[in-house]
Amino acid sequence: MVSISVETTEQTEARLRGVIAQAELTVHDGVWCFEEFPADRTPELTADTLALIRDEESWSRLVPLPPGHGAAEQFGIFSFHFPADQDNSGFVGWLATHLKAELGTGVFVICGSNRARGGIYDYWGCPIDMLNKAVAAVEALRTARPSQ
Repeated sequence: MVSISVETTEQTEARLRGVIAQAELTVHDGVWCFEEFPADRTPELTADTLALIRDEESWSRLVPLPPGHGAAEQFGIFSFHFPADQDNSGFVGWLATHLKAELGTGVFVICGSNRARGGIYDYWGCPIDMLNKAVAAVEALRTARPSQ
């Protein structure tokens, strides 16, 4: 369920720090890339396809980097599943802004829903050479003591 929160900036910060601390974080193994296909040719969904999305001109499939496919942009992936009772509204913008400020890199986010696991979940991608730093920044937020 999407929540609407009317709160101060400080309240939002405190709420989202609580959300990240309680979310299930997974760092996915390997190097990931987007494969592109013409819009009139729907790509095959394989067991290792993480996401499939399209615009007017092409399909884009997020998959593990195939061997010998070094020219593609290469990404590391981590994900969050949120508890059902948590208001995670604003989480993507909040964390993306934090990572940009701390690491100097942008991220991409793909969201989905699995009601059996609490609802909304997010897959986060960053340049593969920044994955360890991004995960360390996330872990620091997850373990930070609330300010008094």
